[in-house]
Amino acid sequence: MSDAPIFLVGCQRSGTTMLRLVLDSHSRISCGPETRFLTDMERIVGRDWERLARFGFPREDWLRRIRDFFGGVHSDYADGRGKARWADKTPLYALVIPFVTEVFPDAQIVHVIRDGRDVVVSHRKRFGYWSAVKCVVKWPRYIRVARAAGRALPPERYHELRYEEAVREPEKTMRALFEFLGEPWEPGVLDYGDKDHDVAEKYTTEAEKRRAAARTDAQIYGSRVGTYRRELDPFLRLLVWVFSRSTLRELGYR
Repeated sequence: MSDAPIFLVGCQRSGTTMLRLVLDSHSRISCGPETRFLTDMERIVGRDWERLARFGFPREDWLRRIRDFFGGVHSDYADGRGKARWADKTPLYALVIPFVTEVFPDAQIVHVIRDGRDVVVSHRKRFGYWSAVKCVVKWPRYIRVARAAGRALPPERYHELRYEEAVREPEKTMRALFEFLGEPWEPGVLDYGDKDHDVAEKYTTEAEKRRAAARTDAQIYGSRVGTYRRELDPFLRLLVWVFSRSTLRELGYR
């Protein structure tokens, strides 16, 4: 079994939180709250490098310091929960996978992909209309950047997981995920609601409302697949057609 770090990425509202709770329900894996600040650290060896290089420390030393700090936070958190391995779920890191894998050369990347039309609908419901408008450009960008980075990694380091497959066939999809991670299968990961997770209260409230609307007690369900057919208005449909259709076709969404 591996102790390599796991990074769960993907455009926001693609099902990454659901996957986070699945991972966090495994007896060996801890997946805590989003960190988000690794992108800030990228600037240290990126656009700020010319200035910070004047300290005289080589770039590799900065990377080590970042790895020790970031990995240390996760390792201590995992140890405190009796877990042997840590995972980080931060959708934003889909845009900086090369940096993530430079800091953590053995990291495994799990990229969650969802139909961009449903992602737009979810943005509107969660963040408002203007967020949905911006999402028609944001979603293809996340997909394009993350997949390009994934192609540069060996197959044992990068795994794509479709949201639609996860909710349609949860056990089959999650078994494939844990096989990729090199972890034993545990059926209990599908019942993540029965376990304790460090999540915001608002998430629990929203999840309960969504299950009530779907009229189900299951943790993983597929009622939100294809919501764009009834909830995407003509203007957003036009924007999706203009900005997202080529990516939708590339991914096989019809």
